[in-house]
Amino acid sequence: MTTPAETEHLIVLPDRESAEGVADDLEAEGFAGVRVVREALAGEDDSEDHEWAVYVRTPRDPTYAVRFAALAAALDGWYDPDPLDRP
Repeated sequence: MTTPAETEHLIVLPDRESAEGVADDLEAEGFAGVRVVREALAGEDDSEDHEWAVYVRTPRDPTYAVRFAALAAALDGWYDPDPLDRP
């Protein structure tokens, strides 16, 4: 659970290996609440189509969003700037 001084980010990647690598790197940097999950996203009926997501908590600072968006793009994934507002 995030505090008012924190925010949660979602980095969605196409494969487990990439997601686990990103999570390991973020944990090594000292980020809190890093976890990897299989994400069933809108429009995906087949479990084989589900992507891998890395959730990470950070202090509220827009520079993290820029960094994580670039990281996701470099790994053929995408970044959700506000995963807590998803249905």
